[in-house]
Amino acid sequence: MIGIVYKSTGSWYTIKTEDGNFLECRIKGKFRMQGIKSTNPIAVGDLVDYNLENTSDKTTGVITDIHERKNYIVRKSVNLSHHMHIIASNIDVVFLLVTINNPPTTTSFIDRFLVTAEAYGIEAVIVFNKIDTFDEDTSHEQLYLQHIYETIGYKCLRVSAQDGTGVEELKALMKDRVSMFSGHSGVGKSTLVNTLEPSLNLKTKQISASHSQGRHTTTFAEMFDLAFGAQIIDTPGIRGFGIVDMEKQEMGDYFPEFFAMKEQCKFNNCLHIDEPKCAIKEALEKDELSWSRYKSYTQMIEGDDEQYRADIYDAERKASDDTRKN
Repeated sequence: MIGIVYKSTGSWYTIKTEDGNFLECRIKGKFRMQGIKSTNPIAVGDLVDYNLENTSDKTTGVITDIHERKNYIVRKSVNLSHHMHIIASNIDVVFLLVTINNPPTTTSFIDRFLVTAEAYGIEAVIVFNKIDTFDEDTSHEQLYLQHIYETIGYKCLRVSAQDGTGVEELKALMKDRVSMFSGHSGVGKSTLVNTLEPSLNLKTKQISASHSQGRHTTTFAEMFDLAFGAQIIDTPGIRGFGIVDMEKQEMGDYFPEFFAMKEQCKFNNCLHIDEPKCAIKEALEKDELSWSRYKSYTQMIEGDDEQYRADIYDAERKASDDTRKN
């Protein structure tokens, strides 16, 4: 029998069966040893085979096999862990929710997420959320970031769950597709899902004013069926986003604006760091490319996760200072 994984709690998995019912399943212990390098062998979105098992109090299932994934998206922890974690699989489009200062989302985080989506062949859309809270300066910063990413070719939306701005456009992009919402804790993922489908009533919490970080409200990834003909995977908040299993030579290919210019570089294997007659560096000097994107690229090339963590900390501290001043 075949089902789709809708929720994973690490030891038990909720799957939707072919007849539309939900069933709690487990996996056999040795299943984890079958060449799977991730910390979680099964992810939300996986198509799986299962067998029924009857216990004294209820019917459950045992997952026996995972069907081949068309794609998946992974992360590693910012603490330099060598393990990767599959966030979700078989995704049509991923929506990265970005907030400017409530809490702050750094360009380093955005770029690392986009690179991972590019590497695993998943369409990415940037959702600038909570625009109803913007003052003039915040609005200018958001529009500047939107200009950077739209120039590259990424679709960007301006959304407010509070007043409904952009919600219908978001629904149109989600219809008949499996979508994933991701971003830092506190960017409003659960609130936005509740706006899309009020009957779900997902738990939400307030942003902590002391450090401008959101609290984790989604503990495990979970898929939901939406009434307008879409499926959404809500994920736990991610503080940092480490790059997994990418060679230096391929990193630039996942920056679309760099990839488009790479043949103009003198050397075929140009890393765009110290090489002479590098088209990317020449374009940067002419302000034809974004310096923030290049900074993210060099951090990834150099494996500078320490600096990346420092950037996140500095952004959170600045937001905290601004909150106290106000």
